[in-house]
Amino acid sequence: MSRNSWVELDDKAVAIARALAADAVQKVGNGHPGTAMSLAPVAYTLFQRFLKHDPTHPQWLGRDRFVLSCGHSSLTLYVQLFLSGYGLSIEDLKSFRTHGSLTPGHPEYGHTKGVEITTGPLGSGVASAVGMAMAARFEKGLLDPESKTSLFDHNIWVICSDGDLQEGVSAEASSLAGTQALGNLKVIYDDNRISIEGDTHVAFTEDVSARYRAYGWNVIDVAAQANGDVDRLALEKAMESAEITSDKPTLIRLKSVIAWPAPKARNTAESHGSALGADEVAATKVELGLKPDEFFAAPEDVLNHSRKVIERGAAARVLWEGEFKTWSAANPEQAALLHRLQKKELPLGWENYIPVFSPEKEIATRAASGKIINGIAEILPEFWGGSADLAGSNNTTIEGGRSFLPATSAMKDADPYGRTIHFGIREFAMGAILNGIALHGLSKPFGGTFLVFSDYMRGSVRLAALMDIPATFVWTHDSIGLGEDGPTHQPIEHIASLRAIPNFAVIRPADANETGVAWREVIKRQKPVGFALSRQNLPVLDRNIVTSAEGVKHGAYVLSDSSAKPDVILIATGSEVHLALAAQVLLQAKGVHARVVSAPCLEWFAEQTPEYRNSVLPSNIKARVSVEAGIALGWRELIGDAGVAISLEHFGASASANVLFKEFGFTAENVANAALHSIKKVGK
Repeated sequence: MSRNSWVELDDKAVAIARALAADAVQKVGNGHPGTAMSLAPVAYTLFQRFLKHDPTHPQWLGRDRFVLSCGHSSLTLYVQLFLSGYGLSIEDLKSFRTHGSLTPGHPEYGHTKGVEITTGPLGSGVASAVGMAMAARFEKGLLDPESKTSLFDHNIWVICSDGDLQEGVSAEASSLAGTQALGNLKVIYDDNRISIEGDTHVAFTEDVSARYRAYGWNVIDVAAQANGDVDRLALEKAMESAEITSDKPTLIRLKSVIAWPAPKARNTAESHGSALGADEVAATKVELGLKPDEFFAAPEDVLNHSRKVIERGAAARVLWEGEFKTWSAANPEQAALLHRLQKKELPLGWENYIPVFSPEKEIATRAASGKIINGIAEILPEFWGGSADLAGSNNTTIEGGRSFLPATSAMKDADPYGRTIHFGIREFAMGAILNGIALHGLSKPFGGTFLVFSDYMRGSVRLAALMDIPATFVWTHDSIGLGEDGPTHQPIEHIASLRAIPNFAVIRPADANETGVAWREVIKRQKPVGFALSRQNLPVLDRNIVTSAEGVKHGAYVLSDSSAKPDVILIATGSEVHLALAAQVLLQAKGVHARVVSAPCLEWFAEQTPEYRNSVLPSNIKARVSVEAGIALGWRELIGDAGVAISLEHFGASASANVLFKEFGFTAENVANAALHSIKKVGK
C-alpha cells in the first residue's frame, strides 16, 4: 500500500488511540493499559501505512496477516480495528472484557473481524506466525511455483513483548524460522523491560538482538526518543527495511516506555496489568493534548482520516483482483485447485487413495498411518507435514515430497515448496506452527512425535481446540507396548489428559483399517484431532468375521456381537481390542455371552444420537469392562458402577511389550475374569 505523508491528524489519531486504551481499562476496572498506550503509534503505523489489508473484506486472500502475540494488550488491536473501520464501534470498546462483547480480554479467532489468531499464552503467537509464514511459502508453491506473479506473496507482521521472547516456544520457532529463511516474517519486539514482577532484568538479561542474529534473522534496533516515546520515524524506516528484506526473517527491536505518557504510571509494573486510576487517566489526557474530562473520544475528523485506509485497501484489493483474473485465465489448473481449497472441497473419489489392509499380515497402526498419509498425499497436494525429528518412527514422511527448506539450503532434497517439514526436536513449536499453517487457510497440515511428548505441546493442542482449527497431531508409541525404552517414554495418563480438552478428539484405532477410516474422517471433518498409534504390530482384523471398520466414523461400534443377548459388554481401544476379542472366545466357552465394542474415538461417539449410543451400549446391560493401557480416568461414565476398568494406574517399566502387557494384567484371561466379576456385581 502506498504511504502518504504523516500529518497532524495522524498524531491526533495516535493520541486518541492511547486515550481509548486508558479509558477502556478504566471503565471495566481491569486489563492491561500500559502496553496498548505505548504501542499505539506502532500499531497505527502498521495498520495505516504498511499492512496490506481491506477492512471491508477481512478474509481477502491477498492480505497480509497480523499477529498480536502479546494478546494481553488486546486493546492495541481493538483500537486499530475501530479506527480502521473493521466494524468495531465505540460501544464495543466501552464493553471491553465484558460478557458477550466483541472485545474480550484476549483476541479470539472467529469472534471479532480482523482477529487472525487467538493469542494470550505468551510465545504462541510468535510461533504460530512462523507457521503462517511457512504456509504462505508452501501455498505459493501450489499456485505459482515459477513465481510468475506476486499475487500470493504477502507478509506476516507480528508485535510481541518481552514475555513472548522469554517463553521457550518462541525460541524454538524462531530458530526454525531462521533455518527456513522466512523473509515474509516481520516481528516488532516491544522491549519495554516491564512485566508483572517489574523490571524484566530480574530474569531476562540476555542480548536478544545477538540471539536473533545467531538464529539467522535480520535484526534492526530502534531506540526510544529522549522523552521515552516511541521513535516513530525511526520505526517506520526500520519497517521499510524489513519490508524489502526477503531472504531472512526480520526482528525490529523497539525500545519503548510502558504507559507513555502517563505522568506517574509510565515505566511501572502497575501499568502493565491494572487500570491507571481516574486522576492518572485525566493527567495522561492533558499530556496528550486532549480534554481530561472527555471519555471515549472519537472525533469525526480522526475517524474520517483513519478510515481512509478502507479506500486505500479497497483500491489495492481491486487491483489484486484484476491481476488475479488474468492469472486464473492463464493458469486454469492452479485456479481450479485454489477454488477447491477455498471452498474446503475434496476431489471426487479421493477416498479411494486410502489403502485397505489385508488380515494376512500384522502391522503397527503407526506404519499403517504412514501408508495412508502417502495415499492421501497422492491426491491432495495441499496435504503436508512432518515430525519433531522422529519421522522414521512416526511414519510421517511423504515419499518423494522433498524437504521443505529454502532454496539457499545446502541440505540434500531441499525444496522451498517441499511437503516434508523437519521441525527439529521442538514439539511445542511444532504444535504452534501447525496451528499457524491451519489458520493460514489453504493447506492441511499434520505433525508427529511420541505420545508421551504430547505433554510438551499441550498448550498448542489446547489452542487448536479453542480456535476449532484443523490441526492434526500424529502421536505414536501410544502405550507400554513401545517396550524397552521404559517409563520415560511410555504414556500412561496422556490419552485421558488429552480427552479432557474440550472440542478435541483423540483417536486410538484398533488396527490398520480402523486407522484408514479414521484418517478419512479427519480429512473430511476438518477439526482439531490427535491420533494415538501403536509402535508394535497389531493383527489386522478380518472384516468377514467382525463388522466393517466403517463404524469408526461413529466413534464406537459393535465390532463382534454375541449370538444371544449379551451378558456383558467389553469396550476396548487400540491394541487392547484384540484382547477383548480373545476374551469373548474364552467367555463363550464358559457360556457367557459377550459383546465387543471398539471405541477408537470417544468424542465422536459422544456426538452420536442417543439412539445410536444405546444401540451400542444398551442401558439395560450393566455388566461392562473397559480395556485400555492407560489410566481409567473417564471410563466410569461408560462402564457405570458395576463396570470394571482394566487400566494402568502406575508408570511402566523397561521390558518387551509382551512381558509388560502380561505383567500388568493386559491378557485375555484377565479381561474375561473382569467380565465375570462385573456380571457378579450386577447380580448383587
